[in-house]
Amino acid sequence: MNGLSRGAAGHEIWGGLCTIPRHRHNSAYAAVIFCGGYEECGSYGRYRVKAGHVLLHRSFDAHLDRFEPSGARVLNLPLDEQPVFGLGWVGDPDAIAQLAATDLIAARVALKQQLLPARVSVDDWPDLLARDLLANPQLRLDDWAERHDLAPATLSRGFARVFAISPAAFRSEARAQIALALIATGAALSYIAASAGFSDQPHMTRAVTALTGRPPGYWAWRVKSVQDSAKTSGL
Repeated sequence: MNGLSRGAAGHEIWGGLCTIPRHRHNSAYAAVIFCGGYEECGSYGRYRVKAGHVLLHRSFDAHLDRFEPSGARVLNLPLDEQPVFGLGWVGDPDAIAQLAATDLIAARVALKQQLLPARVSVDDWPDLLARDLLANPQLRLDDWAERHDLAPATLSRGFARVFAISPAAFRSEARAQIALALIATGAALSYIAASAGFSDQPHMTRAVTALTGRPPGYWAWRVKSVQDSAKTSGL
């Protein structure tokens, strides 16, 4: 990819004013920023990050990145559990980088020990809409547009200009992520569909399959298999 130099142990150096188009990662990971800065617009909303920030991504999250003129140096670190917020802060990112050079597990432990939630600003109406869609998966877009004196077409175009996805698609992916988190608890799929804001279970099946490539039943089977294996090993 243009503007990218790769280093050891997950390090990336991005040139100034580079843009990474919207893309999706299948596994959870953290991006620790060491210098420079950029804007990331993703499944948790829009963040403007600098040295010390940590971007946290769940499995199947998607995002795009727009780098500042200074570019940025980033360490991508695999996570062993799904994060519950999108932006964090660490006081000593260099210590994490030094550990990652020889021991990714130790680097991940150090990240967890340092990590604190970071303050997130809401700068414009697309950020507010993203926040509201994440907070309320049943939000009606036409009602939101009317409350904020926006035409539906303006809402759709303006949101897509920032996030490279329509607000309806962003809402569907947010619901699918809620469903995945609930599936991990072992809850019934019918209950999960209603709790995640879907009109019915087939609607949830389509959204989860579109996000992950697999239907909810597959992920429920994976959860049960892990639970059964844990019970067996504990005998």
